[in-house]
Parts: sequence; C-alpha cells; structure tokens
Amino acid sequence: MWELARSWVDGWAVSRRAPKPVDVPWGLSVPVGLPAQAVRHVLLDADAETARGLIGTITEPATWIKAFLEPDVMEPWFSPEWEPTDPGFLMAVDLRPSVVRAPDGYTATAETDGDVVGVRILAAGGELAARGQIGLTGTACVFDQIITEEAHRRRGLGTVVMGALTDAAVENGAATGLLGATVQGRALYETLDWKVLAPLTGFIHKPVAP
Repeated sequence: MWELARSWVDGWAVSRRAPKPVDVPWGLSVPVGLPAQAVRHVLLDADAETARGLIGTITEPATWIKAFLEPDVMEPWFSPEWEPTDPGFLMAVDLRPSVVRAPDGYTATAETDGDVVGVRILAAGGELAARGQIGLTGTACVFDQIITEEAHRRRGLGTVVMGALTDAAVENGAATGLLGATVQGRALYETLDWKVLAPLTGFIHKPVAP
C-alpha cells in the first residue's frame, strides 16, 4: 500500500510539474509553490503524535496535508484555521490496452510533453469538451485532472479520456494506474475496474482564494 501511495505522490508531482517530493519524518513533502497550494505534505503511516507535531509547526497559508485516513480520524488534529477538502479516495488499476472511440461529433487528441501525456476531446465546433492527463513514473503512472465540461456530460467522454490515457500509459511501459478520486469520479472509475485502496482526506491551512 505505502509503495503505491508513494508512487501516487511522485506521479502527481510529475503531472503538476511540481518539484520532486522530499522524504520527511511523516512521509513526503512537495514544495508546490503556488498561491493556492504552497506546500503539500502527505502522511505515510504517520501516527497521531507525529501528525500533530507537524501541524503545530505550520504557519504558512495554503499549506495542504493529505493522508490515507477517514476524515473523522484526522479532524481532531486540526484547529479552526484549517479547512477540510472534499473527501476522496486513492484508487488503482492494472492497466490493459483499451478499445474506446470518441462518439460522433467529437475528436480525441493526445500530446506528450516530457513525462506528461495529455488527452483533449474537442466538440465539432472546436470547443474543449473533456480532458485529462497522466504523470509517468516508470511502471506506475498517475491519472490526473480528468474533467468533462458540463455541457458535454453524460455522453461517455470521461470513459474515452480514461481509455486514451490508458493506451498512452501502456505504450510508455506503465503497468499500474493510480489516481485520487472525488466521490463523483469514483463512480466512473469503478465502472472501469478501478479499485479503492484507501480513503484520501485533506486539510488546508488558511486557504487562499484561487
């Protein structure tokens, strides 16, 4: 489990073009450096005392803490200066080539930039209908930012994006797919044989409006 969790953090950093995660006593730390997310700490098998010790040292706004625990376990660790993120799930799948085509009126394109592969689905008029990307880290890859625009939902475009990204991952030698899913996203991914490994709970210190 923890090896896959580390791979998820590594792949997330690749996908977001963030610096490489740093090993710390509580797990991993990513110096993201964005206004809405300055630093991301990911707890790996950290006990409550270690977690509280970290939380007590944090003063920088927009510092995120993520852990593979239920929200009610983590909530007592945080003061009112921290806000919870939406609940999520760490999910994984064994990657297999996909046979998925865009529906009539849509066109799928893929573009590779270093270790990031992005897929875009355009509608007939050229507007963006859906998108997603993967961060490649060797035999594992992280699926990230899977979005279908509201006007184009319920047409199977999310499945098309996932299929195209899966093919790209397999072509690049990845055998395992990982992602952090929302509650809504989990429903789609489970239809594609993804499995939940653990809850994924987050808190933000003094969030900064995007």
